[in-house]
Amino acid sequence: MSPSSPSFAVRERAALADLMEELGPDAPTCCAGWTTAHLAAHLVVRDNRPDALAGYGLEGAGIGGPFVAWTHRAEDRLRTSTPYSDVVARVRNGPRPWLPMGWPPIAEALNVTEFAIHHEDVRRAQPDWAPRELSRADQDALWSHAGLYARRGAGRRGLVLRRSDAPGVERRIGAAGRVVEGEPMELLLWAAGRRDVARVEVS
Repeated sequence: MSPSSPSFAVRERAALADLMEELGPDAPTCCAGWTTAHLAAHLVVRDNRPDALAGYGLEGAGIGGPFVAWTHRAEDRLRTSTPYSDVVARVRNGPRPWLPMGWPPIAEALNVTEFAIHHEDVRRAQPDWAPRELSRADQDALWSHAGLYARRGAGRRGLVLRRSDAPGVERRIGAAGRVVEGEPMELLLWAAGRRDVARVEVS
């Protein structure tokens, strides 16, 4: 990829916006109870509402409470008050540059997995989906983030993530336990709880 080429996160954002626009607001996703309209509202609130970020952090840690409820209300208000096409356009355009999520170092650190996972949430909830062929550079970008998600699912038994596309490359979390093998996109989806659609081998 040349220095002027869009990053993986930027390309995933655009591809997800294209897909949501194509499918409309009522298409299913792999996020339980969410349609594409719910997912689009989630992404816009995450991009543009710093007051909602605490809710996302707590929810990701499995903690509820008023901050999480506030975040959900912000998503629901946007989804029910704004035409779906406008919400998807805001997903495509990204956050305002003066917001935290508009700062490139933060955006690149947090958006690689966010948009890769949610793109697949939409893709893999549709009939006849198939895994995409990603470049080695894109798979490497996903691999660099997969360990953070895997720590949440390792538990006391520990976990080994093993790349099927790069012999000898693995990441061990905790004590030796389950071995999960696949391409980085599949490992990331498995670690992020999308186990029904992740193409991995577990031993």
